[in-house]
Amino acid sequence: MGLVKAVTRAEAVRRFLCWLGAQYIRLVFATGRWDVRGADIPAAFWDGGRPFILAFWHGRILMMPYCWRREKPINMLISQHRDGQIIAQTVSHFGIDTVSGSSSKGGSAALRTMLKSLKAGQCIGITPDGPRGPRMRASDGIVQVARLSGCPIIPCSFSAGRRKILGSWDRFVVALPFSKGLFVWGAPIEVPSDSRADELLAIRGSVEASLNAITRQADQAMGHPSIEPAPLPDGTADEKAAP
Repeated sequence: MGLVKAVTRAEAVRRFLCWLGAQYIRLVFATGRWDVRGADIPAAFWDGGRPFILAFWHGRILMMPYCWRREKPINMLISQHRDGQIIAQTVSHFGIDTVSGSSSKGGSAALRTMLKSLKAGQCIGITPDGPRGPRMRASDGIVQVARLSGCPIIPCSFSAGRRKILGSWDRFVVALPFSKGLFVWGAPIEVPSDSRADELLAIRGSVEASLNAITRQADQAMGHPSIEPAPLPDGTADEKAAP
């Protein structure tokens, strides 16, 4: 692991690895047979010129550039950590811009940039469980952005018939070439600007439940068992009903 960190600190090496990663993503998509469920949901917003907040789990980030309509601008919130910057450089090959920051570092500046982008009619993308988890548990940040901007949250996930699951905290899903694949979109989730604290908590739960539901749908459609969310702080693993 120390060698990997040392290698990725070298700018030229890091750029090459990010380019290579982008080519792998292109290979997986080009050689696969990909389908989309709920495609009409984002299309209605894209066609109407209405911005929204794309939500997806950190472990499903690999193929997300291909859930997006290429000509529509989007800014993804990416951690300032080295791993986040590798992701940022990789997705830049797909014309995706990034905003650096997280709840722990650079959060205020990132929030201002995201709100400015949404006000200008551009969409933003957020991993509600990033950058460090817990896995498949939504944080408060995405709900606050939606409340302040007035833009809805739209969840999306993917799965693939042939895949590898890494042993990372997020159980990162690596789709393999020559495979079936599926993107699943969830219904928009609105966050009223005058929401009380208890209402925001409930909406956060709805975001989490929706993302987990469509992720289960994608995995089951591809013939895989579900990857479970990380246990709650008290050690339990709740069973939220699909919306």
